[in-house]
Amino acid sequence: MSKAKIGVVGYGVIGQRLADGVAKQQDMELVGVADIAPTLAIRALAEKGMPYPLYAALPDKAQIFEKEGIPVSGTMDDLLQQVDMILDATSAGVGMKNKELYVKHGVKAIFQGGEKGGVAEVFFHGYANYEKGVGKDYLKLTSCNTTGLIRAVDCLDRAFGVERVVITIIRRVADPGDTHRGLVDVAQVDPVPSHQATDLMEIMPHVEATGLLVHVPTSHGHIISILATPKKAASKEQVLAEFSQHPRIRTVRIADGFNSNTSLFRYARDLGNLRGDMYEIALFEETVELSGNNIFFAINIPQEAVVIPETIDGIRASLRMQTEREAAVALTNKYLGLGLWKKTP
Repeated sequence: MSKAKIGVVGYGVIGQRLADGVAKQQDMELVGVADIAPTLAIRALAEKGMPYPLYAALPDKAQIFEKEGIPVSGTMDDLLQQVDMILDATSAGVGMKNKELYVKHGVKAIFQGGEKGGVAEVFFHGYANYEKGVGKDYLKLTSCNTTGLIRAVDCLDRAFGVERVVITIIRRVADPGDTHRGLVDVAQVDPVPSHQATDLMEIMPHVEATGLLVHVPTSHGHIISILATPKKAASKEQVLAEFSQHPRIRTVRIADGFNSNTSLFRYARDLGNLRGDMYEIALFEETVELSGNNIFFAINIPQEAVVIPETIDGIRASLRMQTEREAAVALTNKYLGLGLWKKTP
């Protein structure tokens, strides 16, 4: 069986990780990446010997790369003629413009969470609504916070049913390197409900959700506290057992030193993960408590890599590589190495 041919447009924070994620899938081929300028990420790609072919996203930009000694394999049109699907990781608004090219070339596409909802047929999450993406031409991923939030809520929903959730998000204000965002010594509050709560309801319409979002001056990870009302009673032990079995949820203990967003980032680096990435959300075991029938817990969201598994799921759904959720996520997990750590002592 031939491999699915995939291209990535926008080789930035998310695009780099999408390219790496696709390259790990044994049933997919990363044809190349496209960008418009010799950014630091592109310069690093060139210095590493161009492990991924580079295409100029705009025809007149090719000479800029060549001037910097960065080889290009063609233009975006050349890339689109070779792929089955594009993963668009461009800035918000650019994906909508790029879609015209994708439609022209008859190429399917997946857009990231920052793009407007009208760009796609389905707002997609690999675990919560995989079947809705099967065969669709254009999917849009949820944001990093929403992706991790839905993972956790869906895990409980499949085990116990969930009626409603109330969330509080402590959100990093900027990615590393975003020096133009200068919030210092401040916790900035957004109006309720946060878009993550409303987005969750779009993916999981049977769950009522509301939430608060607070921006804080950190750059690695978000912390989300969640109060979930289940449809049937569950013990703390049962809740922890469900989380512990999920391949994309890493259950950690504060007592072991996992007491912050930065401790998890450091651990990922100590594991040797490229860029200090972690695909899993982390569930802090000591935060799991019951309040009446309500389940309370807190999770960490590694914002730069958390959406990669669900994007890979989207490729599988859109291209009908697997029509059943269980088979699709199992393959994505296998190739990304998710859940393997659970088997270690």
